[in-house]
Amino acid sequence: MACHCTGCQRMSSSAFSLSMAVPTPGFEVLSGEPVVGGLHGPTKHMFCGHCMTWMFTRPEGMDFFVNLRPSMLDDWSWFVPFIETYAEVKRPWAATGAVHSYPQFPEMSAYEGLIAEFAAKGVRPK
Repeated sequence: MACHCTGCQRMSSSAFSLSMAVPTPGFEVLSGEPVVGGLHGPTKHMFCGHCMTWMFTRPEGMDFFVNLRPSMLDDWSWFVPFIETYAEVKRPWAATGAVHSYPQFPEMSAYEGLIAEFAAKGVRPK
């Protein structure tokens, strides 16, 4: 996903942030101790304690997944956003290649179909 919200713009110092939803059981920090950074609130945005790079987010009330910044992967050349959110504040020149675009976040009822569509057609690592 690419998120164009003003919070993501600020935290990424860019026009949007990139996220890759990873099921919590499949996610592990192997070294170092991430620190809370960025927007401080119930949703935890975790940063590298050394360089302060935004690494992942633990969304409030959604403990079943972690939003990993794909740029943290050794090879993320294959990554293409499937959806983009907060397109209502998107910079006119910011192109993501996302298949779906939403003014804010999709309705919760849309996620089941989006997940099924991504499972059938979404990009995978090479």
